[in-house]
Amino acid sequence: MIEIRNVYKSFGPLEVLKGVNLSVEKGEVVSVIGGSGSGKSTLLTCINGLEPINSGTILVDGVEVHAKTTDLNLLRRKIGIVFQQFNAFPHLTVLENVTLAPRKVLGMSKAAAEEIAVKQLTHVGLADKLSVYPGRLSGGQQQRMAIARALAMSPAYVLFDEVTSALDPQLVGEVLDTLKLLANEGMTMICVTHEMSFARDVSDRVAFFHKGVLAEIAPPDQFFSAPQHPETREFLSNIR
Repeated sequence: MIEIRNVYKSFGPLEVLKGVNLSVEKGEVVSVIGGSGSGKSTLLTCINGLEPINSGTILVDGVEVHAKTTDLNLLRRKIGIVFQQFNAFPHLTVLENVTLAPRKVLGMSKAAAEEIAVKQLTHVGLADKLSVYPGRLSGGQQQRMAIARALAMSPAYVLFDEVTSALDPQLVGEVLDTLKLLANEGMTMICVTHEMSFARDVSDRVAFFHKGVLAEIAPPDQFFSAPQHPETREFLSNIR
C-alpha cells in the first residue's frame, strides 16, 4: 500500500501540495487529473522520494519514504516511475537501455538482465526492436520502451506522469493500450493523465487535484456522472 498522510510541499513561497491524504491499495489503478500547476506531478516525485516534502508522511509498504534512515535507492526498486520525456540513452540500443538498471542497480548478470528485458520489451510490443537505437523509434515506441525499462526492475508500483502528453495524437492509443494491459494484469499504478477516456475506462478511482488540494476522489462512474465539488464540475465541463 502507498499511504499519503497530510502532505505539504512548497517550492519557496509557492505551496504546491496542501495537506494531501490518499491511500492506494495493491492492484489498484488511480488516475490523477486536474489543471496545470495543481500539484499532480509533484505528488509523484514526492512518492518516489525525488522531491522532499515539508511536512506529513508518505509510506510505501510501511516504510516512510522521507525518513532519514530510509535507503531511497532500495525503496525505489519497488516504485517505478515513467515521465513525459523518454530519457533514453541515444548511444545504447533498446535492449541495452532496458538492461542497464537491472545490471547496474540490481547487480544482475548480462544474461539474466537480457532475459528480463526481452520479456518486458515483448510485453509492450517491441520484440522486433531490440537492436534498434532509440532515435529510430517513433515517440510511442520510445514511451513503450520507457515503460519496459521501468518494468524490468520488477516494481510493486508504477507511477506514470502524463506519459502521453508529449506524443502526437495518433501515437497516444498504443501507449494507453500498454497501460490498460498492465492494469488488467493487476499492476498497482498511479497515473497522472489528461486522457479522460483512460481515467474513465481503466481506473478503480479518479482523483481530482485543484490548487494543491485533493478536491475529490471517487470511482469513475460516480466521478464523471455525479461529481460532488464545484471545482470538479467546472473542470469536467471544460474538457468534455
